[in-house]
Amino acid sequence: MQESRHVAVIDFGSQYTQLIVRRVRELGYLAKLHAIEDFPEIGSPGAIILSGGPRSTSEPDAPDLDFAALRAFGVPVLGVCYGMQLLNIKFGGTVEASDRREYGPAALHPVEAAGLFEGVPEASQVWMSHSDTVGVLPAGSRVLAANQHGTPVSLQWDQRFFGIQFHPEVTHSHDGLRILHNFLLQAERLAAFRIDDLKRELIDGIRATVGGRQVVCGVSGGVDSTVLAVLLHEAGVNMRAIFVDHGLMRKDEGDEVRSNFHRMSVPIETVDASERFLAALDGVDDPEKKREIIGNQFVDVFWDAVGDAELLAQGTLYPDVIESASNAKSKASKIKTHHNRVGRILELQAQGKVLEPLADLFKDEVRALGTSLGIPHDILHRHPFPGPGLAVRCPGVVTPDRLHIIRECDAVFIGKLREHGWYDRVWQAYAALVPVKTVGVKGDERSYEWAVALRAVISDDAMTADWVELPAQLLRETSHRILNEVKGVNRVLYDISTKPPASIEWE
Repeated sequence: MQESRHVAVIDFGSQYTQLIVRRVRELGYLAKLHAIEDFPEIGSPGAIILSGGPRSTSEPDAPDLDFAALRAFGVPVLGVCYGMQLLNIKFGGTVEASDRREYGPAALHPVEAAGLFEGVPEASQVWMSHSDTVGVLPAGSRVLAANQHGTPVSLQWDQRFFGIQFHPEVTHSHDGLRILHNFLLQAERLAAFRIDDLKRELIDGIRATVGGRQVVCGVSGGVDSTVLAVLLHEAGVNMRAIFVDHGLMRKDEGDEVRSNFHRMSVPIETVDASERFLAALDGVDDPEKKREIIGNQFVDVFWDAVGDAELLAQGTLYPDVIESASNAKSKASKIKTHHNRVGRILELQAQGKVLEPLADLFKDEVRALGTSLGIPHDILHRHPFPGPGLAVRCPGVVTPDRLHIIRECDAVFIGKLREHGWYDRVWQAYAALVPVKTVGVKGDERSYEWAVALRAVISDDAMTADWVELPAQLLRETSHRILNEVKGVNRVLYDISTKPPASIEWE
């Protein structure tokens, strides 16, 4: 019997590279991410996808690969964005600086309706992110699709090599999943991907890594750390789950977290470190510095609480890793430092003292894993909450008064979402303080108070997000209650920014 094979995704540094892996898994096939430095030692793949990346192929030290080795695999190859440009060069063509930078939605017009674009409409939206474009096309290559300007955005060089200039992995490419599926149909003997198989693989890996060592697991009550704690509990390792109240939680969040873990029969310990965190943040307004302080304080608190713990377990997900550009082999650009990717964490990681079983997964995959572990639906589908808490919803300095305003406004907003049946229809929602005071009128007198922004988004994986068109009545009622009940606020705004270019959180 012939062995089934995985889909190998080669990482050239795109913010969306792991998202390609996630989409292939969504289609039911096993996919693995490989650093370009590991090529061609990637096993025996059944198909290969070359990711996009932030570099230009014209740069002298641009990422490259052994083309002869790539061809020797004898499997279908798909180049995405940078990957397509690199393949065009390898086959003898050229890449040129475009006269227009394409970033965002564009129209896709397939030249033929078979093969890669089987079932794709004559005009379909795709997502672009590039400043270079293919120039001279090699002899024998075929244009499979063009954009609204007639520029080639999909090529085929021979029977097995395909390229697309756009990103099929993001939801903004409306037929991207179909295009990926059509490509994978060119491959043979691809292994299947099942969430239960992943659960068993993760548990086996945890047991092998931990051995007899003690693990301290930081839990916040969010989906990621909750799934991690239950996974460690299921693996039967020596674990202490610690909930650190850093004083940056939402209203009544501590009680809710303790109640949820009691329901799941996973014991947790609570450490009240709110004064310690707020003192460390006093007067700090730089967002990167705030994240660094919070991340380092977390490590210190955990180590103070457990003494001789040998491993720190974190619910780190792939977006945390890629946005922090913290993988040593990653070619991605740094977007922001996540609290679980600060210097102290990286030092412990280098010492082999950090356990991150979920670091290759996205939020929706973690929720599917949680379902497989038997975690209740309402716990799994709580809105995501960042590790740094309300600090990233408080641009500028963090003070008790500002945190109080955010908590109260957030509680009103979330309450109204639940009341109107919208809580489960949005992926994440919250209130953020805008560090600007504006003039208003209260009780026939001049007021000079803070503005607050409400944000509600939909997303699959936190890599991209769109704002939600909430009913006007819901927003009206929320604004009315905030302006009448929350002292210090005289203006309420609604954030209608997409990611990209904005991030989901304000900092």
